[in-house]
Amino acid sequence: MFIFGFSAGLPYSLLLGTLYAWLSDAKVDLETMGVFSLIGLAYAFKFLWSPIVDRVKIPGLHRLGRRKSWLIPAQLLLGVILLTMSILNPQTSIGWFSLLAGLGAFASATQDVVIDAWRVDVADEVATLDMLSTVYQLGYRIAALAGGALALFLADAYSWPLVYALMGVIMIVISVASFFAPDTQAMDSSDGDNVLRMAGQLDPKIRAYGLVIVGVLWTWALIRVGVFMVQSLGSDPELRPDSVAFIQFNGPLIVIATVIIPAIIAAVLEYWRRNGKYVLQTDTKRETTFDAVLDHGYRALVLPLADIMGRLGWAAILVLALILSYRITDNIWGSFAYPFYLGELQYTKSEVAVASKFFGVGMTMLGIALGGISFAYFGRMATLTIGAVTAAASNLLYANLAAGGAAIATFAKVTGFTWLVGLFGADERMAKLMLAITGENLAGGLAGAAFVAYLSSITSKQYSAVQYALLSSLTFLIGTLGRGALGEMIERNGYYQIFLFTAALGVGAIILCLFEWVRTNRNALRNKPPNPAVAD
Repeated sequence: MFIFGFSAGLPYSLLLGTLYAWLSDAKVDLETMGVFSLIGLAYAFKFLWSPIVDRVKIPGLHRLGRRKSWLIPAQLLLGVILLTMSILNPQTSIGWFSLLAGLGAFASATQDVVIDAWRVDVADEVATLDMLSTVYQLGYRIAALAGGALALFLADAYSWPLVYALMGVIMIVISVASFFAPDTQAMDSSDGDNVLRMAGQLDPKIRAYGLVIVGVLWTWALIRVGVFMVQSLGSDPELRPDSVAFIQFNGPLIVIATVIIPAIIAAVLEYWRRNGKYVLQTDTKRETTFDAVLDHGYRALVLPLADIMGRLGWAAILVLALILSYRITDNIWGSFAYPFYLGELQYTKSEVAVASKFFGVGMTMLGIALGGISFAYFGRMATLTIGAVTAAASNLLYANLAAGGAAIATFAKVTGFTWLVGLFGADERMAKLMLAITGENLAGGLAGAAFVAYLSSITSKQYSAVQYALLSSLTFLIGTLGRGALGEMIERNGYYQIFLFTAALGVGAIILCLFEWVRTNRNALRNKPPNPAVAD
C-alpha cells in the first residue's frame, strides 16, 4: 500500500505541479501553461471511465488479477511517458509535450481508480481499511515531496530531462514490484449477469429503460469532457474555450447527469425490486447479444449506485452531504494560498518554499501518523470528526495571521517555537508563518487519512472501483466550483473575513460528522449478534 500510495502521488506531482517549473524555465508562455492545467480534468472526472476499469478484462493480462491487470499497464505507460518527455524540448515540441502530459494524466487517474479499488478489495482484519488508508496517505505525501522539492533540487543541480527520466525509471520499477502484490482474481461477470435473470429480479425491459437513460447521460458527459480537452490542448490560443466557464457551467451539469439523476433512477429501481414490483416471476435465460449487452451495462453503470442506495437508504443524503462538505475548508481557498503568502503577507518565495514545501510536508505526514494513532485508540468516526474540527479551526490561525498574527506570535514565544526555529536562522515573522502552516497541515494530514478511510468503508468490494471513484470525485466539487466567487469575496472583503467564513463553513461538516457518527453507531448496535450468555 505504501508503494501504491507513492505510485499515485508521484505522477500527480510531476504532471500538475513540477511540470510548470520546467515550462517556466523553457520560457513557455503563461497562457499555454494555463491550458496544461486542464489535464487535471482527468482526475476530476475519472469516475466516467471507472466502469470500464472495473468490468472490462484486458486480453492476455486478466490472469494477473482483477486490479493488477489494469494497474501494471498504467504504471508502465506512465514510466514510458515520463521517459519520452525527458527527450523532448517543450519549446520546439509543445504539441507532443501536451499530448503526452494529457495521456499521462489519464493513465495516472486510471491508476488512482485501480489503487483505490485495490485498497478496498484486499483489506481484512489484519490489514484494516483504516491502516491501509493511513499508509497510502504517507506514501502519497512522500511522493509529493520527491516529485516536488526533490525534483526542483535535482533540476537545479543537473537538468529537467534527467529528473523526468529518473522519475520514469522509478515508475517502471514500481510496475515490476506490483507483480508481487496480492490481488483478487479477475471476476467472471457471467455469474452475476445470470443472477439478474432469476425470479425476483427486475424485468429486463425495466432495466433497459433505466440503463438507456443512465448510459446516454454518462456518454454525453464523457464526450463533453473529451471534446473540451482536445479543443483546449490542440487549438490555437485565440480559439481555446474558456476553462473557468467550462468548470462553472458544465461541472454541475456533469455531476447531475452522472451522479444525481442516475442515483435517483437506481434508488427507484432498487425500491421496485425489493417490493416485488416489475420483477421476473420465473428464471429466464439470455437469448440475444442485446441481452448480454443489457446485463453487462446494467452491472457496470446502475448496480454500483443501486448498491449504495440500497445499503444506505435515506442515509445516502447524509452521506453525500458529508462527502461534499468535508474538505471544503481546504479545497475552496487552496488556490489562493500563494497569493496570500506572497502578495498579502509579502513573504519571499524562498521563505514560502521552506515553510510550505519542506516543513509543511513534514507536518502533513505527522498529521497522517496522528490519524493512524487516532484510528487505533478512538475509532474511525471519532477520527473523522476530529479531522473536521481541526480543519475548520486551522482557518482561524490564518485569520489571525491575516490580522497581524499577534496571537500566533504570543503562542510561539510561550511554547518556545520561536526559539526553536531561530536555531535554524528563522525570525519571529517566519515563525508565525511556520506555526500557521503547522496547524493547517497537521489538520489536513489527519483529516485526509480519516476521509480516505471513511470513503473506503462505505464502498462495496463488489463495486469498489466505480463507487470510490464517484465518491472521491464529489469531494472536490463544491470547492472547485466556489473558487471564482471566493476570489471576488477576497477582493471585496480581504483575507481576514474570508478565513472566518471558511472556518464557519467547516462547522457544517462537523455537524454532519456527528450525525453520521450516531447513525453508524446505531447500525452497529442493530447488526450486533446477540450475546449467547444473555440468551441462555
